[in-house]
Amino acid sequence: MRNLTRRKLLGTLTASAVGAALTKCGGQLVFSQSPTSIPASNLTPAGKVIPGDPRVRGPFPILSTPFKENGEVDYEVLGKQAQFVDWCGSPGMIWPQSGDSVDLLTMDEKLKGMETLANAMKGRKSALCLGVQGKNTEEMLVYARKAEELNVPCIISRPPDDGKTQEDMRAYWRELMNVINRPVIIQTTGGTKYQGPPPSVQLLIELAKENKYFGYVKEEAANTWQRMKELVAAKPTIKCVMSAWGGWGWLHQSLIGTEGLVTERAAYADLLAKIWENMDCGNRIKAAEYYSQLLLMLNLKETIPGNQLRGFHLYVFILRGVFKNTLSRHYGPKNSIPEKPIISEMKISDEWKAEIEMRLEAIRPYLKEGNFC
Repeated sequence: MRNLTRRKLLGTLTASAVGAALTKCGGQLVFSQSPTSIPASNLTPAGKVIPGDPRVRGPFPILSTPFKENGEVDYEVLGKQAQFVDWCGSPGMIWPQSGDSVDLLTMDEKLKGMETLANAMKGRKSALCLGVQGKNTEEMLVYARKAEELNVPCIISRPPDDGKTQEDMRAYWRELMNVINRPVIIQTTGGTKYQGPPPSVQLLIELAKENKYFGYVKEEAANTWQRMKELVAAKPTIKCVMSAWGGWGWLHQSLIGTEGLVTERAAYADLLAKIWENMDCGNRIKAAEYYSQLLLMLNLKETIPGNQLRGFHLYVFILRGVFKNTLSRHYGPKNSIPEKPIISEMKISDEWKAEIEMRLEAIRPYLKEGNFC
């Protein structure tokens, strides 16, 4: 045994472990049992088969749109934010998807932002997922064609603003099928202008049967827990169900079978990645430990007023070397979209800043080591 090197030992173990795969789990290499006919990329660290594209799993934080003092989109910072999320080790990221980017940006601004992000992510590991939706089918197809041109790993799409029925959504997403050649995550709620119902579980399953790129779902409609159970039960037709709701239910929902998270929490992308790594390994105690650190930051909304999707999280971005300011665009009266951008900077008192900084320092051991630059 003295002459048995580590490499030989690994070779012997690999040969003797029928159907075993060497995977990374909790920062360590472990063996997991799996059918030898399935590529390692289509297996979880615990050896479970991934029915869809293995890149479309885990946390996909939505990027927050940065703005300049004059109210214009700061594309340089937008690209830098994407690179920060990649540096953090997050499996993916999404833009444009929140109200600050879907409703409050012009079509030209969104298209330019898509190009900026595609260029910023060239040669990087995290999967860029572009938002493809619109007021109607015609507008949605503009973004879909742009995503195809940029050849991004995947896209996400929510119901059309003018949709009212299941048939409206069926027709809308069938048109998308004619354009795309990459995985589509369906968001089950619409924007501020959408007044229709969420796509039914039956419709989501139907679309997944019709097209191999469908079957990925960001579930956030009413009665979420029950819908998640039904969607997970429909695997492998349904390929992946992701949590939402700002991450508040993620730990519990992972027990149901969700395999990732979509929310505007990019400032904590490394923390999200660590939570997911332990979830995927089945190490729920460690996942809960990291999750508690996320809640320490999210619970600041109970103290600091403002938009919980952006608000004080923009100051965290400043502390982490990504953003330059806390500027945001806003809706007009009754959630109307103003003709000219309404922009303001969140004023954070010294008292609030001290609390944010203290909590960020407290979770520092759970974040990626080093500084992003």
